[in-house]
Amino acid sequence: MGEGTEGLRLRGIHHITAIVDDPQDNLRFYAETLGLRLVKRTVNFDDPYTYHLYFGDEEGTPGTIVTFFPWPGGRRGSRGTGQLSAMAFAVPAGSLEFWAERLDEYGLRRGDIGERFGERALDLYDPAGLLLELVETETGAVGVERERGPVPATQAIRGAAGVTLTVADAGPTNALLTETLGFAAEGAEEARARYRLGAGREAARLDLVAQPGVPRGQVAAGSIHHVAWRVRGEAEQLAWREAISQAGRSVTPVRDRKYFRSIYFQEPGGAIFELATDGPGFAVDEAPAELGRGLQLPEWLEPQRHAIERRLPPLK
Repeated sequence: MGEGTEGLRLRGIHHITAIVDDPQDNLRFYAETLGLRLVKRTVNFDDPYTYHLYFGDEEGTPGTIVTFFPWPGGRRGSRGTGQLSAMAFAVPAGSLEFWAERLDEYGLRRGDIGERFGERALDLYDPAGLLLELVETETGAVGVERERGPVPATQAIRGAAGVTLTVADAGPTNALLTETLGFAAEGAEEARARYRLGAGREAARLDLVAQPGVPRGQVAAGSIHHVAWRVRGEAEQLAWREAISQAGRSVTPVRDRKYFRSIYFQEPGGAIFELATDGPGFAVDEAPAELGRGLQLPEWLEPQRHAIERRLPPLK
C-alpha cells in the first residue's frame, strides 16, 4: 500500500499550511487551546513582511506540523471546489468528550460528536474560520508528547491525520492519487471517498469530496493553502519531480525552505500539493528547548532583519 510511480513511496503528511488573519489569535488558539507547540517563528520567504508560524509536537516532528501565513486585514477566502477544505488531527480514543467541553469553555464553534468511516470525529472552526476535525484514530499519531503542555497527554493531539479535498470532478484527481502518487482507495460514504497513504502510525488519509456544479472556492484568509507529503530525501524528491512531470503535471524546481526542501504542483482539481523532505529539521537554527522563541530568518534575509522586525506585529 502507498507505492507510487516506479516504486517510489510517499510517507504520509509532512505539514499542512493555511492562511489566517490575526497572528495573535492564531498563536493563542493553536498553542493554548489546542495545546500544540510553537516550533518556529519565521517569515514567508516569498513575502518576508508576513509571519510564517509553525506548530507541532515537542520536537517539530514531520507529520505533526501545521503552519500559517497571517494576513492581518487581508481579504477572506470562500469555500467551494478546487481547494483543500478541512484538516484533521489525530486524538486518543475516548477523548472527544474532553475536547467538546474544552471548545465550549473557549466559546468556539463546533459540531456534535459523530462518526466517519467507523471513527469518532468532532468538527470545529478556528478563529479564522478554518474547518478542523478531531478524529479518534492512531493514523497520524506520530508526535512526541509535551511534558508541560496545556492539554493533558491522555487527550492531547498526536499529529495530523489527513485533509479533505473538494473538487468538481473526482475522476482526474482519483487517477493522480492512485496511479501516480500511490494512494490506496479505501471506500466511500455518499459523495466522500477515502484514500490512504503510507502505513502504521505515519499513515495519512485524504478524503475526496465531489461537488459538481459548485463554484470554485477562493483561497485567502480562512483557507488551507496546501498540503505537503513526506519524501525520504533530496534524491527521492528529484525522482518524484520527474515522475510527476511525466504524469503531465507542471512541477516547480526544488525550493530551499531552510528546514526542508520542497517541490510544488497542482492536482487536477486545483489544490496545491507539496513534496517535502524531513530534513534538515527545525533545530538547525535553534536548540530543541528554544524552538519558537525568537524570530528566525534564512541567511539571505538577515540583512533585512531590522526592517522585517519593524513591520511585523508583536506576538505575546
